[in-house]
Amino acid sequence: MEADGVDMWAEFKLHEGEHAVFALDRVGDGVALRSCPIAEAEEEFTATVAFWRRWLSASRYRGRWRETVHRSALVLKLLTYAPTGGIVAAPTTSLPEEVGGERNWDYRYVWVRDAAFCVYALLRLGFTQEAEAFMRFLTANVCTCPPGDSGPLQIMYGIDGRSDLPERQLDHLEGYQGSWPVRVGNAAVGQLQLDIYGALIDAVYLYDKWGKPISSGDWDYVSGLVDWVCDNWDQPDEGIWETRGGRKDFLYSRLMCWVAIERAIRMAAHRGLPADTARWQRTRDTIYRQIMQRGWSAEHQAFVQYLGGDVLDASVLMMPLAKFISPTDPKWLSTLTALGDRLVSDSLVYRYDPAASPDGLRGVEGTFSICSFWYVEALARAGRLDEARLAFEKMLTYANHVGLFAEEIGQAGEQCGNFPQAFTHLALISAAFNLDRALG
Repeated sequence: MEADGVDMWAEFKLHEGEHAVFALDRVGDGVALRSCPIAEAEEEFTATVAFWRRWLSASRYRGRWRETVHRSALVLKLLTYAPTGGIVAAPTTSLPEEVGGERNWDYRYVWVRDAAFCVYALLRLGFTQEAEAFMRFLTANVCTCPPGDSGPLQIMYGIDGRSDLPERQLDHLEGYQGSWPVRVGNAAVGQLQLDIYGALIDAVYLYDKWGKPISSGDWDYVSGLVDWVCDNWDQPDEGIWETRGGRKDFLYSRLMCWVAIERAIRMAAHRGLPADTARWQRTRDTIYRQIMQRGWSAEHQAFVQYLGGDVLDASVLMMPLAKFISPTDPKWLSTLTALGDRLVSDSLVYRYDPAASPDGLRGVEGTFSICSFWYVEALARAGRLDEARLAFEKMLTYANHVGLFAEEIGQAGEQCGNFPQAFTHLALISAAFNLDRALG
């Protein structure tokens, strides 16, 4: 063992058939150092493998790409903090979207949007216990958190439920390959992102449908959220991509407000729950008409990033996935073609063009992997199955050697951003599930 300040290392060589065991001990707190006998290590290893095999055996997925889908399910499970049920967006901070750039964020938190989408993916595969654990996280932490300046929901919470997540820079670190700054915390916590209400209520709706009926207390909370959405849906906000370039009337935010109200109406009707359905229906229909009228660009023959604008944005790929519009509606098919022409590069999808829609940050970014999988699913739902399958299988080739994805794919095919990312893996599961079903 050699030491250099706080760094320590040891080198040893193993030949074929040989093995070694080494233990990392925590020094202090009265814990005695100890070695780890080979028999104990083998026992622990065997028990670990058995645990994960047992967990995966509960999956209901029997379609194509089973190994890839199950690897993604393992990622989502490993991103879940067992004591509380919170699901983090990624286990890393400050891995850059562009090497040398400033687009470096701390993703080690429970984003309402990301975690809610994870619940959908896990429920799809049959993992109801993880969905139930996240519902407990909501009840214990989110539902009891006092409303803030941006409304009753924050966009993210700590894995222990805390809401105070100030962002600071660690100036003594140079960052990955010189990609400074290195950040801890996330200043976006104070942003207004209206889409999270739709993501959360959709997850509650699916849990109520595929898991367990929600409690009366949870319904009271959901009803309060929907009433708040009815009062505030038409505010400009920072949107799903957390831009730091000012608030806009983002189409995706309007879409997910529609989802929040529509899913709540479904739950109330199915369970006979008390609700101001007349008001909810009026608001839902108003949002629908606004999106169809002001979110449509006659010039581009496509739905656009924000109302009255002309910028394309891959977030509109969620429109048919959220059942807002038919996947074969002429307006949607035209939008899908426009996105393919402007934002898709060899099946990989960019979120938007920062030059056309400044986001308040310097530099560029790679293609956004969740959007690439959304594109696959949109193609499949539109009946373009050959294109969908080719795009999906191309996308799988960008995984690393153990099948994991970061947030983005760079221009040279490299992984960019925090890693592994829940967003990407949950979208992979959804795309595989729906493409497999469409292929028959």
